Formats: sequence, C-alpha cells, structure tokens
Amino acid sequence: MRQREGGRIVSVAAIIAVAANTDGKREIVGLHIGSSEAETFWSVFLKSLARRGLHGVKLVISDAHEGLKAAIRRVFSATWQRCRVHWMRNALSYVAKTQQSMVAAALRQAFIQPDRAQASQTLRHVADQLRQKWPKLAGFMDESETDVLSHLDFPEQHRAKIHSTNPLERLNKEVKRRADVVGIFPNEASIIRLIGAVLLEQNDEWQLQHRYMQVEAMAELFSPANEQRQLPSAA
Repeated sequence: MRQREGGRIVSVAAIIAVAANTDGKREIVGLHIGSSEAETFWSVFLKSLARRGLHGVKLVISDAHEGLKAAIRRVFSATWQRCRVHWMRNALSYVAKTQQSMVAAALRQAFIQPDRAQASQTLRHVADQLRQKWPKLAGFMDESETDVLSHLDFPEQHRAKIHSTNPLERLNKEVKRRADVVGIFPNEASIIRLIGAVLLEQNDEWQLQHRYMQVEAMAELFSPANEQRQLPSAA
C-alpha cells in the first residue's frame, strides 16, 4: 500500500501475525507497518510481539523471506515452515507450462506421505527423477526440502492447517480491499486505524467460532517430550 511521507508517496508493507493459542483458537497477535522486509524489519516486529507476551512459539509459517527466517531463529528459536503453496509455485516456475501439471502431480506425492521420513525419501526420489531434465528445479528441491516439510513434525490432525499461509488469504484479501478504497494514506497512523479495525472484526469473529485446532493435540505440543519444540503461528 502507499502512504505520504515527507512530501512524497512511498510504498509500505503491512505485516500481520496470526496465531493459534493453547485453547486451539486463532487470534490476531500483531500488526507492523514498514518500508523494508530485511532482517531488521522482521526482528523489530517479532521482538515487539515477545515484549507484549507472545511466548512458547512452536512453528512459524510464512513465505520464503530470508530476513524473517533469521529473525525467527534469533527471537523465538522456533521451527520455520515454508508455505507449501508458494513453494509449489516457485518449483513450477522452473518448468515449461505445458509440463507443469505432470511435475506438480509428482511433487504432491511427497505431501501425502504419513511421516517426515517417508516424505523426505519421496521428495528426494522425485528430485533425482527430474534432475537431468530440470537441474535447477532439482537443486531448488534439495535446498528447500527441510523447510517445506517442517509441518510433518507436528500432530497429524494439525498438518492440513499449518503447511501453508492459505488460512490467512481471506483476511489478506479483505485488508487489501479496504486499503484499495483509500488509495493513498496520509500517514502511517491512518493505515493502522483502518487495518486495525479490520483485524478487530476478524478477531472477534474467530472467538465466536469453533476451535481451529483440537485442544488435546495442542496439549501434546507442551508435553515433556515436546517441550523443546515451539506453538504453531503464522506471519
């Protein structure tokens, strides 16, 4: 979105963090406006969440921002899940459109495996099959395997909801729709007022809905065996 700043118009990013709490309900936990997505930008945002009481973070799901990955490790020591939907788009960008359906079907075989070990084995096998024809795709798969399969370390009943940022798309679209009506914001405060109102509405709606995740499975994450792992959240 765009705002006026010092007599000129600049583009800024609105970063929204949504988490599933220990009761299995979703809630908005943060909003940050900035002009850069470097590590310092993400660190400031995540540290502000920590100062306000966010703790026990088990997993952060997001797009592949190197700055965010580094900030997650530094601030929360949490696992990172690369959004699987965006990962698939990135993977298919190495392939001609006429063959994308075939390649996508092969890649999806890894995601239907019952556990991390079998998913890794399948993904490596597919990468080796594709390596001769699409070496850059195979290299991409080698490099990103760990990040795109992180959700498989968590309870099975949660996996469909923590493998991508898709659950946030409806909220992001509504924020964009409201912002587009304004066009150019006079200052940052006006952006926060507008987006903040949208987020408050959504947060209230979520509190009235059924739990997003099962309480029993959430409790598993905090058992002694899992105490070193961290709570699912998305940015």
